[in-house]
Amino acid sequence: MPAGARPLVVLKLGGETLAEQHDTLAGVADVARTHDLVIVHGGGRRLTDWLARLGVESRFESGRRVTDEASLEVALAVLAGVVNAELVVALERLGVRAVGLTGIDAGLLITERVVELGRVGRVVSARPEIIRVLHGAGLLPVVAPVALDRDGAVCNVNADEAAGGLAAALTARLVLLTDTPGVLDREGRTIAALDEPAAEALIGDGVIAGGMIPKVRGALVALQAGVPEVVIADGRGRSALGDALGVVDGPATATRLTPPG
Repeated sequence: MPAGARPLVVLKLGGETLAEQHDTLAGVADVARTHDLVIVHGGGRRLTDWLARLGVESRFESGRRVTDEASLEVALAVLAGVVNAELVVALERLGVRAVGLTGIDAGLLITERVVELGRVGRVVSARPEIIRVLHGAGLLPVVAPVALDRDGAVCNVNADEAAGGLAAALTARLVLLTDTPGVLDREGRTIAALDEPAAEALIGDGVIAGGMIPKVRGALVALQAGVPEVVIADGRGRSALGDALGVVDGPATATRLTPPG
């Protein structure tokens, strides 16, 4: 890191209501004073609620949403519209100058289609120039997880994978905040450290399941692409991000993944 440069962190947040995230966002504002942050947000639960209101069924495979034409239109409205704007407004109220983006803007995220999931893209690379420009202007980018595939079609993107792709392109630390204190074993205890063979074994045994699968696999792909560290941590509370960035040793309050060797 060049002398005087601020530490760079890509942070994945859920898409819960602002009331549920108020303390977490206050902690993000605290960290933003000393770090250059990129926020990638989800919104799966909010999207499921909106789809249910419209009578559209939600389907998942291995923790990833199956997205047809009808649900894609709603995903664009909810993720790029409602959730993204709410987060930008909340950060502005906390004194953070934030800018809402999607993975479509300036070709930020590059994806290939996951055919079996419909209008879903898998992140294969990113063009982070717009992120650097915003950081240079003292602005915090807030990215919604939609992007174009190689044919120029809009796709839904798993937010954890989007965050991993951006972290790899920026060679930034990656923090994935969730609603559990990291990856848990069968007894509900936090696993302090994971490598790829152990993670795949836990997935095969069903210990890592549901939405934690793309989170862990996205973390492993990010590490292979050059991300120096991934932390999967409990995102509830004002100290959540600060604690996650300070995880090294001591009591296991998060799961830390680092490259092999």
